[in-house]
Amino acid sequence: MNPEKFRGTTVALVTPFHKDGSINVETLKELIDWQIEQGTDVILAGGTTGESATLSHDEHHILMDITVEHVDGRVPVLCGTGSNSTEEAKSLTAYAKKAGADAALVVTPYYNKPTQYGLYLHYKTIAESTDLPLILYNVPGRTACNLDAQTTVKLAAMENIMGIKEASGDLAQIMYILNNRPNKFLVLSGDDAITLALLALGGDGVVSVVANQAPALLHDMVHTALKGEFTRARDLFYRLLPLMELNFVETNPSPVKTALAIMGKIEDNFRLPLTPLTAENAEKMQKVLVDLGLVKKKG
Repeated sequence: MNPEKFRGTTVALVTPFHKDGSINVETLKELIDWQIEQGTDVILAGGTTGESATLSHDEHHILMDITVEHVDGRVPVLCGTGSNSTEEAKSLTAYAKKAGADAALVVTPYYNKPTQYGLYLHYKTIAESTDLPLILYNVPGRTACNLDAQTTVKLAAMENIMGIKEASGDLAQIMYILNNRPNKFLVLSGDDAITLALLALGGDGVVSVVANQAPALLHDMVHTALKGEFTRARDLFYRLLPLMELNFVETNPSPVKTALAIMGKIEDNFRLPLTPLTAENAEKMQKVLVDLGLVKKKG
């Protein structure tokens, strides 16, 4: 296990669909190639930005297989394998190992609202079922439960738990983890808008939504900060900030998928209950993309 491979920028890749709702495999491959060309360090398949909650088990398997096969070792592949069922998460993690993924990202159980002891046992059970490296994923705004800093540090002592994607937005909690983590335990931002702050505090990178639209610019910002060049990193961050914020004007991944459709990268297809961005917000997205030079101004 080499956690260093996961420092930098991980794209939480969207899952492109055809109009009939099936996975658009060719577009997925094109997105992967573009991300690697743009410098993205790690590809995440089947994360929450990839609409994992609407994927069947077979589709999860297909997504893992295609991503690992098409990446072909060019960068590490991280696969989302979390569930509110411990047994289901174990099963998806086992398949990620079989598919050849480099690590699995495991979100906290949603809806169940387990205790901290329940969360500890959930992750411990998954970790003991595999030798695949695991990254914890804490996003209480979407799951209705928070993985406390103390629980995270306790889990970090396990051999194959190598990091956390922290999207609590609680800098005090993140600082506790950073200050008490064991060596080589990664702390990755799960919220684009706090990435620079987390890096300044000693964090290791980001699992990013905005990397879908601006992978090269984000990569430049993160690696500039990792080198300690914070004046330039701050300038790059504030260039990206309007897009980071607009990506959550409606429920993720509606804004980012609509943006990618505007950029000509995908078709604007979702699975219900998610829908395309409203016309008003799509117009705002068009303007921000133009300002960043990601699309040309109409007319």
